[in-house]
Amino acid sequence: MRVILKREVRGLGRPGEVKDVADGYAQNFLLPKGLAIEATAGEMKHLAQERQAEKVKKDRAHAEAEELATRLGALTLVFRLKVGEQGKTFGSVTNKDIAEALKRLHRIDVDRTKIDLGEPVKTLGAHTVEIRLLPDVRAKVQLSVEPA
Repeated sequence: MRVILKREVRGLGRPGEVKDVADGYAQNFLLPKGLAIEATAGEMKHLAQERQAEKVKKDRAHAEAEELATRLGALTLVFRLKVGEQGKTFGSVTNKDIAEALKRLHRIDVDRTKIDLGEPVKTLGAHTVEIRLLPDVRAKVQLSVEPA
């Protein structure tokens, strides 16, 4: 029997996949528990429509991320830190500071966990920070740390 999985079934597949299974397995386990539905022509058509809608949604999100990456690439954020006698800074610039500055100054909302800083910036000068918008879309933002 051919079924469309509604939930992940261990050892069988993920939601939305079409699988051929034994009739007894489908009728006694998958269908009664709501893990799958029978793959009729109407259900297959509905599944194709859902996949098309998901593809359009992903394409739109990718285009928006590309546009945001372009906007972020043109920005330079300036941070002012107190500096000691030997040029050592007091404090640092963290990914939280960068996210807040983007939101406050440019109205761009970026999750701080997507800002790939490694370690907080503790030195004066220009720095480049990478922001992971999507797994395949990354933006580089310029930071300028100046003495206060």
